[in-house]
Amino acid sequence: MKRSTFDALLSFLGGVSWAFVIVGAWVTFQSLVFLGIVPALMFTFLFIFLAIFLLLVLETMSMARERNDMLAKQNQLLEEIRDTVKAPSENSSQE
Repeated sequence: MKRSTFDALLSFLGGVSWAFVIVGAWVTFQSLVFLGIVPALMFTFLFIFLAIFLLLVLETMSMARERNDMLAKQNQLLEEIRDTVKAPSENSSQE
């Protein structure tokens, strides 16, 4: 199955987003550890929560794209079925 450029871009951004979550959580914790362990963990969890929310938005875009593609294929098949059913009934009414 051939993937579009948009699908490849979404897959790439998904991988980059997971890397951003991991590295960002580590950097957040390391940069705020001077405030203490509890505030550093609190801000790290806040960062992880926001980053995963944005990752879910990206995944939702991917699922919406797939659903749209599937609906377009179904619509095309239904139009073909309609045309094949309509064509014989038109021929028999002319005879």
